[in-house]
Amino acid sequence: MESPASLQALPAVLALELSPGERPQRLTLSRDEAAELAALVAGDLHTLVPEVAEARLTLGGAAFDAVELLRPGFPVWATLDELARRVPRSQLENVVAFGHHDGRMPAQPLEPDPGYADGPMRLLPLSVLAPEDIADALSQRMEVELVGRGEAGARTADWLMRHFDVRLEHARYLSRNDLLALTCVQYEHVNLAPLWQLLEAAMLTPYRPEDALSARGLALRYADGKAWMQSPAQWLATPDVTPAERSHAFAGAVFELRQYAALLQAHGLSLHLNEGSAIATADGPGWLAETASIADPAYGAPTLFAHEAAGLGVVAVTVAQRGAAGTTRVLAHGYPLRSSALGPLVAALADRFDAASDLHALGKIQLDEQGLLSAPVLALH
Repeated sequence: MESPASLQALPAVLALELSPGERPQRLTLSRDEAAELAALVAGDLHTLVPEVAEARLTLGGAAFDAVELLRPGFPVWATLDELARRVPRSQLENVVAFGHHDGRMPAQPLEPDPGYADGPMRLLPLSVLAPEDIADALSQRMEVELVGRGEAGARTADWLMRHFDVRLEHARYLSRNDLLALTCVQYEHVNLAPLWQLLEAAMLTPYRPEDALSARGLALRYADGKAWMQSPAQWLATPDVTPAERSHAFAGAVFELRQYAALLQAHGLSLHLNEGSAIATADGPGWLAETASIADPAYGAPTLFAHEAAGLGVVAVTVAQRGAAGTTRVLAHGYPLRSSALGPLVAALADRFDAASDLHALGKIQLDEQGLLSAPVLALH
């Protein structure tokens, strides 16, 4: 009899494609419900891939969004596999399921985040733990059969609709590779292929750095478990940005920064600025900031200025000192990634540079004569 450690995990999902306007009334199943569903899933998989009978089937009784499953280290599947390996073989009968008890799942990674519950597809994680001598062949069969004819059985689909209280367009089985490919296509469709390039590297080749360019030309890099993105202010200095389009282009770059920050955070990857001296990461306070220079006592007190763009609100906050003879010394730039982060960003910059927390709204994006992000040129009085 094989030991739990010798079993190879073949990850998959039961994908629920919701009918338009539908939203699950719950995200987790009880222990008994998870066991009922696992028995139905086992029957479906045995029909599709009879060799599954020689392996152990594990099901997580929780419905996730793809961003929760596709994270570095694949923590949901890793937790599912670890829990399954702890269960004695004599108690498994080749099928084991994990659901909630008193409203709590057996481990934190198996708790879906309600903040991601509005998507059109919910995913229940599965894992087939196969003996080494059949793992490769079984994996290949699953890859072929699930994508080709992996529709869940009628009894399984009916059970899902009744217990999650939703109408479904489809319920089908996918391997994790299928889910990766599907998500890649979705991101490419909305012009976010470079984002997926970083995510794929973080999940599949975390030991290898990966470089990319965003759709607007911002430099991206994955390395050492982190994502790095070029500062929009530094990006303005590149020759690809024409003078006539700089303000509009800068607003677009900040919009892209916000997109990337939100999606990377959802996928469990922290975002950093790779230009200047970063003050915070995006997944902490909800803003990013960088220093440009240190304060000069020959200039006036540091002042905070808000750059604004139509439809985006405040896109950047610049800390600057005003000097004599119409000079300005820029000390830092900050980028609120969501509206609720503007107040904390202003407070942090004011504290760091010993400045008044008054934010001077510019009503536009202020650029200097070189077309770089700056502040109004006003002499001291």
